[in-house]
Amino acid sequence: MTEPILRIRNLSAVSDLERGTSILRGVDLELAPGETLGLVGESGAGKSTIAKALLGVLPHTVRVTQGEIIFDGQNLRTLPQRALRQIFGDVITLIPQDPLTALNPGRRIELQLTDGLRVRRNMTWRQARQRAIKLLDEVHITDPERVMRSYPHELSGGMRQRVLIAAAFALEPKLIIADEPTTALDVTVQKQILRLIRGLQEAHRTAVVFVTHDLGVVAQICDRVTLLFAGTVIEAGTTAELLETPTHPYTKALIAAGPRYDQPGVGLTPVPDDIIKALRADIVASDGRSHA
Repeated sequence: MTEPILRIRNLSAVSDLERGTSILRGVDLELAPGETLGLVGESGAGKSTIAKALLGVLPHTVRVTQGEIIFDGQNLRTLPQRALRQIFGDVITLIPQDPLTALNPGRRIELQLTDGLRVRRNMTWRQARQRAIKLLDEVHITDPERVMRSYPHELSGGMRQRVLIAAAFALEPKLIIADEPTTALDVTVQKQILRLIRGLQEAHRTAVVFVTHDLGVVAQICDRVTLLFAGTVIEAGTTAELLETPTHPYTKALIAAGPRYDQPGVGLTPVPDDIIKALRADIVASDGRSHA
């Protein structure tokens, strides 16, 4: 069995803005090299909080109270800031959700792709530029030279997202956090971007944590899935297991709530209130036991 590159053990966090309210509750997960793990859940489930904890960018109002984040044999929670700065943006990188706000509107794409290569890899300007052009070619941009000269607003949404994917893979990281990178794209472009990420990941054997609320996206790209609700892991397993033979009532209801393309005209079925109420009651009871 391949040794996991990422292990999260009993990760818990609270929000100081909400009087110490728990926002992560004993989260466990593992990720192997070359594997894609989907973090799935509705808004407020805690998936983005986990991603921010991995990237070391939690807001100052959120405190991790316990747990370990073991990446490549090192506990990120115990490393000094200097070591963390070397890891983040180098061997752990991010594909953000909104390319228009993630890219600097006042700088050409060329500078935004080459800066990291020159600083992190000590490349000359010419070497970095050649590498950037190669990266744009790898993400299937047909005219890399034109794109290099462009500003972000001169590119389509799909093109901007491809630039961000190129930037994420530029330093050949071991782990990429993909934070809902297809949310702002139409379905056709979304499929292209998912295939692109998958192809690059397999070529470079990069591990990916894919944050999403869309089970359809999970089915296309993820090897395994962790389903969250209110900062708690509800169910985890392979994508096939979770989508085809779910065991938890919430998982079953969430899958049933999705659109059925084989049944046009059939309305959506919301997750029943009694399942949500039962989940919340279990979580409150668990919080009470943990503080007893």
